Amino acid sequence: MMRYNNEIIDEIRNSNNILDVVSQYVVLKRSGRSYSGLCPFHKEKSPSFYVSPDKQIFHCFGCGEGGDVLGFIKKIENITFREAIEVLAERANIALPVLINTEKDEELQNLKNKVYKINEIASEFYQKNLLVPNSKIAQEYVKKRKMDMYTLKTFGIGFAGNFDELYQELKRNEFKDDEILASKLVLKSEKNGKMYDAFRNRLMFTIKDVRDRVIAFGGRALDDSKPKYINSPDTIVYNKGRHLFAMNIAKKCGEKSIMLVEGYMDAISLHQRGVNNVVASLGTAMTEQQGRLLNGFEKVIIGYDSDSAGQGATARSLEILQTLGFDIRILQITGAKDPDEYVLKYGSGQMKNAMDNAISLIEFKVKKLKETLNLDNVSDKIKFLNELSKILLTVENDLEKEVYITKFSEQYDVSKESIYAQLNKLQYAINQGSKILEKTNAIKRNTSKERQENLEKDTIRENLIISLLLNNNKEDFIKIKDAIKIEDFKNEKNKKIAKKLYEELEKGDINNILDLFEDEEIINHITYIMSTDFDITDTKKAIEDVLSKLQKEKIINRKTEILKKLSSEDISKEELLELENELKSISKRLTK
Repeated sequence: MMRYNNEIIDEIRNSNNILDVVSQYVVLKRSGRSYSGLCPFHKEKSPSFYVSPDKQIFHCFGCGEGGDVLGFIKKIENITFREAIEVLAERANIALPVLINTEKDEELQNLKNKVYKINEIASEFYQKNLLVPNSKIAQEYVKKRKMDMYTLKTFGIGFAGNFDELYQELKRNEFKDDEILASKLVLKSEKNGKMYDAFRNRLMFTIKDVRDRVIAFGGRALDDSKPKYINSPDTIVYNKGRHLFAMNIAKKCGEKSIMLVEGYMDAISLHQRGVNNVVASLGTAMTEQQGRLLNGFEKVIIGYDSDSAGQGATARSLEILQTLGFDIRILQITGAKDPDEYVLKYGSGQMKNAMDNAISLIEFKVKKLKETLNLDNVSDKIKFLNELSKILLTVENDLEKEVYITKFSEQYDVSKESIYAQLNKLQYAINQGSKILEKTNAIKRNTSKERQENLEKDTIRENLIISLLLNNNKEDFIKIKDAIKIEDFKNEKNKKIAKKLYEELEKGDINNILDLFEDEEIINHITYIMSTDFDITDTKKAIEDVLSKLQKEKIINRKTEILKKLSSEDISKEELLELENELKSISKRLTK
C-alpha cells in the first residue's frame, strides 16, 4: 500500500511532543514523571490515563488503550494512520514528500483524491448556481432565513439545478464517468444508461471534515418534494457516522462547551449569530465515533428539537455520550420548537444564557419522570419517590447527591427525609444482594485462585523481561535470549512481542517498538509494560534475579514431572534408574 518512509514518520513523531498534543484533548496533571487525566476513550470518574513525556507514549490502565502520538491522533480523531501522519505533519509545518507507491492501494488513493476534487468543484458549482436568475426559489428561501453572504460562503450553501447540470460541469473539468459515479453525486439510470444528478432543485449544504475537506452534501427540498432532506450516502471519502456538520468550525472556537443540534439550519443560524460552539448530526443516530469527535470540550449540551423525534434522538445521544464520560447537559428552551427558531426570536444573548443554564442529565431524567406522573395523586407520588431514588442512586458523589436531594425536595414538594429513607432502603437491598452474590462467587474464586495467581505471576515476570529487552542493551539481550526461549513465554501477547524483539535486536537497536506491530491489542500491551514501574534500581541484578528464578522454576517443574512418572506402574527398570539419577541431580542443583 502507499505509505510514507520511516524517516519522515520519525521526523513527524519527534516534532510532535505527545504531551503537547494530548493536552489539546485531555486535561492533564503532573503525576511523578508522567501526567494523568480522565481517559478520552472510556467513561471514568478517577484518572487512569497516563502520558509519559520521557517515553513519548500514552496508556490507560482502565480500558487498556495505548500508543504513541500517531496512535493517539488516529484514535481520538477516528482517522487512518496515514491521515494521522498528515495531521501531525501539518501541525509541525513539515512538508510531506511523494508517497512510496506499491500497487495495492495506489489506484484507490488516486480515486479518493479525485472524489475530494469532485466534491470541491461541486460545492463551488452549487454556490455559483445559487446566484443565477433561475435559482429564484432558493434565493427567496435564503432571504427568508436571513442568511448573509458570509454565512453562505462559510457553509458552502448553494443550489442544485436540473437534470444533469452538475454532471456536465464535471465532464467539462475532464473527470471520467467512473470517478464521477464514485462521488455518488451523479447516478446512472438502469433503464437507458443516462447520467443524472443525485441532487436536483434543492438548497445545498456543504459538509466538511475536521481538516476542511469537502466530503459530502445535504440537500433541502424547497417545494413539496419528499423527503424534505436528503444526504449524501457513504462514499470512499465519507461515512456519516464518523462526522459532524460544522465540526471543522466549532473546534476552532475556543469554547469549553459545545452544543449538539439536529439540523443544518439550527447550526448555521446559531453560527451566523455568533454562537460558534455548535455542531449538527448528519441524519443518523448518534454514534460513538461522532461522540469521540467532541473530545476536548469539557461539556456537551444536547439541543435537539422538542418534538418526539427530537426527544428520541436526545435519549440515544445521551446513552453514547454517557458511555464516553462527558459532562452532559440538556438545553431547555420555551417559546420555540428548536434552537434556530429560538435564536431568531430572542437573539444570541438569550441563547447563550440558555446554554449556560442547560440542566444536568440527572435533572433531565427527573423532569421526564415528572411529565409522566400526576403528583397530586398519592400512588403517582409514591411511584415518583421510588423512581427518583433510583435515579439519585446513580450519583456517586455524596455532596452532589445532597445538592440534588435538596433541589428536588423543594421543586416537587417531597420531603428530604422521605427521599433519604427510600435511598437507604434501595441501598440496603443492593447490599444484601451483593452479599449473596459474593458468597456464590467466593466458591468459584477459591477453586481457580491458585491457578489465576500463577498465571498472573508468570505474566508479571514476562512483562518485566519484555521491559528489560526494551532497554536496547546488546549484552542484556544475549543473556536473556540464551536463558529464555520463545516457547518459554506463556502469555501469547508476550510470546509475539518477544519473538519480534529477538529478531530485531539480533539485527541491531530498535528505534520504535510500536512500529513493529499493527495489532492494537499488542500495542496496548506494550504501552502497558512501558508505563509500568517495575522498581528496578540495578538492571544487571534484575536480570540475574529473574533468570535465576525462572531456572529454579524449570527445575522444580521437571522434578514434579519425574515424581509423577515414578509413581506410575507402567515404567521399565531402565527408565526408573534413569529418572532416579536425574532426580538426585536435580536435588543437588536445587540445594546449590
